[in-house]
Amino acid sequence: MFSGLKDETVGRLPGQVAGQQFLIQDCENCNIYIFDHSATITIDDCTNCVIFLGPVKGSVFFRNCRDCKCTLACQQFRVRDCRKLEVFLCCATQPIIESSTNIKFGCFQWYYPELAFQFKDAGLSIFNNTWSNVHDFTPVSGELNWSLLPEDAVVQDHVPLPTTEELKAVRVATEANRSIVPVSRGQRPKSSDESCLVVLFAGDYTIANARKLIDEMVGKGFFLVQTKEVSMKAEDAQRVFGEKAPDFLPLLNKGPVIALEFNGDGAVEGCQLIVNEIFNGTKMFVSESKETASGDVDSFYNFADIQMGI
Repeated sequence: MFSGLKDETVGRLPGQVAGQQFLIQDCENCNIYIFDHSATITIDDCTNCVIFLGPVKGSVFFRNCRDCKCTLACQQFRVRDCRKLEVFLCCATQPIIESSTNIKFGCFQWYYPELAFQFKDAGLSIFNNTWSNVHDFTPVSGELNWSLLPEDAVVQDHVPLPTTEELKAVRVATEANRSIVPVSRGQRPKSSDESCLVVLFAGDYTIANARKLIDEMVGKGFFLVQTKEVSMKAEDAQRVFGEKAPDFLPLLNKGPVIALEFNGDGAVEGCQLIVNEIFNGTKMFVSESKETASGDVDSFYNFADIQMGI
């Protein structure tokens, strides 16, 4: 635990927490970095702190905190009796706030070499991130207790990198294209009425292929809206892929699929070109046309959200 600290920079290096529970309480004006995976983390009564939390297998719970800026990844995220938090979040389930005001959310954006393995150790998928799908248990009529940070918010301006020699040994990068978690637009308004669904099937290079496709599409000016990693059964495939389902049924037994939604004028054609050019020979589902694409997106994510209990 870190307890009762003031004006300090403290942390834990990779391997030092190793999946245990952690508690942060009564800290003021501190920079706190947990560069490891953990079981659950509770943060109580902290003021004006910067906090980074590596992947948390269970819940992260903020209680009675104010003026804190955080980057973190977890299965469940909950805030109660807090005000003025900024959170760059990766969360597998719907983030929840309660009796709190001025809570701002952005998409998790962070890299260091051990982080990908820590996500695995915590049982979290980098593709299951509902960071912007926030539920407020105690809404106030006419007021909004939470909002999204500006899309061009620079993570380091909010959660700066550590300055102590010990913690600087962790090789952190915060550029969007290096982030372990793909940076998605989430619930922000879409720039176009054209979206495209791509589904990648389990194999040796699925994660690398998904990353490559995201880099290519974003590089061409399209937006990544959301991502999902989920297991599919034959009847799910029938519903999502329609008459193309038989092509993909044998691939479903190999493991979960990864789905990506891209948005922007010409997204379907742009995506088809990249897939044919770079991933020729790799079986993927790509929306066939602009007309069918929004139906593809809706049917897949409706199924996935039900499957994941969101």
